[in-house]
Amino acid sequence: MNKEARYRRLYDQLETLTQKTNDPDARMATIVAVIHHKMDCFFWTGFYLLNNGDLIVKTYQGALACQILKRHTGVCWAGIDQAKTIIVPDVDQFPGHIACDSRSQSEIVIPVRDQTGKIVGVLDVDSESLNSFDETDAQWLERIVKLIFS
Repeated sequence: MNKEARYRRLYDQLETLTQKTNDPDARMATIVAVIHHKMDCFFWTGFYLLNNGDLIVKTYQGALACQILKRHTGVCWAGIDQAKTIIVPDVDQFPGHIACDSRSQSEIVIPVRDQTGKIVGVLDVDSESLNSFDETDAQWLERIVKLIFS
């Protein structure tokens, strides 16, 4: 199955599952569990949320995570500071990359916005392979994170 078709199926599944509760934490946990186990290259999948100016790990699947990310450093903070999705084909080429796990080779970060449009955190996905993420991932993951506060 191609990537587009897989995301379409996952989105439909998640749309149904996330409507069972209005709780954002439950929705994030469901999203992480589904996409982490259904997308082949997703090595680490999780959410970092802002809390009093810190970016703190919340729900995730994969190896042990960094609990608090150094402010305004790395890919996750770039997604917040630039208010956009960041695709990194090779994390070793990203200035200030934070290596929570040395096996991570590529990464995508999607800003998470609440009901008012304010950025409250990011969805962070890492892969053990270079060049794992593209615009298809960006478009579908952006749609998926909107389910958290819909």
